[in-house]
Amino acid sequence: MGIDEGFSNYLRQYWKAQELTTDEAIIAWNDGSLPDYNKVTWNSSNEFVRAMYDRIFYQISLCNEFIRQTSDAKIDERGYSEAERSNVRTYRAEARFLRALSYWHAIDMYGDVPFFTETANVGSTPPPQGKRADIYAYVVKELQEIDGDLIAPKTEYARADKATAWTLLSKVYLNASVYTGTARNTEAATYAKKVLDANVYKLAPTYKNLFLADNDKGATRDEVIFPITFDGLRTKTFGGMTFLIHASVGGEMKPSNFGINGGWYGLRTKKNLVDLFSATDPRAMFFTEGQNKEINDIFSFTDGYAVSKYRNVTTAGVAGSDATGDFPDTDFPMFRLADVYLMYAEAVLRGGAGGSLTPLQAVNTVRARAGVPALATLSLDDVLAERGRELYWEGHRRTDLIRFGKYVAGYNWPFKGGVKNGQDVNTKYRLFPIPVTDLTANPNLKQNPGY
Repeated sequence: MGIDEGFSNYLRQYWKAQELTTDEAIIAWNDGSLPDYNKVTWNSSNEFVRAMYDRIFYQISLCNEFIRQTSDAKIDERGYSEAERSNVRTYRAEARFLRALSYWHAIDMYGDVPFFTETANVGSTPPPQGKRADIYAYVVKELQEIDGDLIAPKTEYARADKATAWTLLSKVYLNASVYTGTARNTEAATYAKKVLDANVYKLAPTYKNLFLADNDKGATRDEVIFPITFDGLRTKTFGGMTFLIHASVGGEMKPSNFGINGGWYGLRTKKNLVDLFSATDPRAMFFTEGQNKEINDIFSFTDGYAVSKYRNVTTAGVAGSDATGDFPDTDFPMFRLADVYLMYAEAVLRGGAGGSLTPLQAVNTVRARAGVPALATLSLDDVLAERGRELYWEGHRRTDLIRFGKYVAGYNWPFKGGVKNGQDVNTKYRLFPIPVTDLTANPNLKQNPGY
């Protein structure tokens, strides 16, 4: 019931929650309460807030059941061979990773949330509400415990390996002050350094190739640590990359240049992102012909520069495998090495203990790949700006702005707070509300303050 398959897709909902609510993206569509994301004016009845929440806990429930069915007792009962037992242990660790990932999304976006694991009795009493700090500690413990059962870094594309877990640990620790009030910058730097020291992932030489239909091959394969994979013939969905590529195309853009059969006239960016870039930065992939930099009308696709970052064409310019032009082959780079360099730099700059690599060197390594001049000095604001330039439209921005204290007040963007030039908003918007549907279903839950 409710939002359909395309709208409710995990990545589509996560991307909207992380990007439309910030200075990086805006959408022209007037579906239900979606415009509230553009304005940072949502409430507990917003169906998109609910769709993200429901998808998170659906994945957690699926992971719990897989973990429940792969206990040592179940394996013994089913008479698996030793080779099968080893495989199942690895799969179980990957399911625990995915559950930890979703619980991280849950506490990052919703704060105190329902908490239940494979030990819960299905269909009995509603789960209790876990404290944000406690679930944070659980996520850290899970990721550390599964390390021995995950495959070695870069063993197999698109599986959660050891480096994937280290990357998520770095990310969770980097945001610890938001979740618990206590910084864990040394731990964030330590796990980022583990990824860098593994020396199996490398920055791809050409930035733009990271977002094309063959980004699962060649040099881009060397940088992407954890992709969400898409295939035009085998994973047909109107969420995920189908949404990101089609919805980004409109106006005078030629759909064939993007390997698709038509644009959906939805996504553009705000001037704040455009202004981060120098004129010579090749990462600034904006389509400006027929587009206005200023946004006067949210619902006009030509207001706001279009973003040409994601395409369903290969590095050779060939369209993806789906001849209809509906469904792309392009994978979504959820975690990649450039992010790890920038997390390491930020963690050490915030006082964490690092290695011989300095924060300035880490940031300049990323800038060197882009072909832009090295920075002479480095501040935290420089790191945030570089994260914007390097990682825009990759689902990090809301979390970043909150961590840097620039989300609700002191820094604004078009239509924030529902006014054209933007304005400060209530501190409650650092969290999404618990959906009213779950408050009704589960008497154990309390709403986030202000909602």
